[in-house]
Amino acid sequence: MPLYDFHCTDCDRTFELLVRLSDTPTCPECQGTHLEKQVSRPAAPGQTAGILAKARSQAAREGHFSNYKRSERPRTR
Repeated sequence: MPLYDFHCTDCDRTFELLVRLSDTPTCPECQGTHLEKQVSRPAAPGQTAGILAKARSQAAREGHFSNYKRSERPRTR
């Protein structure tokens, strides 16, 4: 079931709903059915601190520093 953003034209509220294609969604505020489906902005993968820390520790174990910024890489001579 996809997660969609909706805008209710009756009460001017924007919200997210998890809906089936066969279901008719209603506004949680006014129970209206005059909804416009909005384009959702997807989250960029791999940008959370936890995921970056895990990728960096794996890179360090493997001996490369591709997941580090240039300023964070160890200096080698």
